[in-house]
Amino acid sequence: MPRILLVEDESAIADTVVYALQAEGHAVVHCATAGDALRQAGAVAFDLAVLDVGLPDIGGFALCRELRARHDLPVIFLTAHGAEADRMLGFELGADDYIAKPFSPRELAARIRALLRRVAAAAPAPVASKGFEHDAEGRRIRWHGQLLELTRYEYGLLAALLARPGAVLSRAQLMDRVWGDALDSSDRTVDTHVKTLRAKLHAIAPGTDPIRTHRGLGYSVDAG
Repeated sequence: MPRILLVEDESAIADTVVYALQAEGHAVVHCATAGDALRQAGAVAFDLAVLDVGLPDIGGFALCRELRARHDLPVIFLTAHGAEADRMLGFELGADDYIAKPFSPRELAARIRALLRRVAAAAPAPVASKGFEHDAEGRRIRWHGQLLELTRYEYGLLAALLARPGAVLSRAQLMDRVWGDALDSSDRTVDTHVKTLRAKLHAIAPGTDPIRTHRGLGYSVDAG
């Protein structure tokens, strides 16, 4: 089920878009401000973002810059402005599509469908490692066939381990790769996130523990 981040401050428009996208089988998270959207994007991996240009805080164009600096995900702009300059700015910022208000929610849903197909066709094949399936492009990891519901840092931690199955990564290496932008984090942060990861893995496959602790060295994940 693709996850869509919808950022739109007009509730009437948001409600119709959410309804249309959910009818298409998408999981939709609606935010009314850019600030809320950034918080959501920091906690959950989305497959696509739909951004209104005229947001009440930092605006859709600035939000696009922030999202693209942190995540590689397709972006569609919604705007009441039909000027060519606005469209060009949107595309220069990395938008994949642009639709002007008023618009048909069904048309938006069709464009999202087409864009997700293009992204899937261009994505590299998922990487598998002893029970794991890691779709790096989609920022999704499955464990024994079941999609893991991971926070931003849980995903980053597990992805770093899966990138080198069997290799021992120290806490310092993991901190640098996953928490490089979080200056107030400590080595204990890694241990805490390993604990929550293990709980989520155990909930799917009780009795298994693919994450290995190497005392005084760090962590590894079982090789395939």
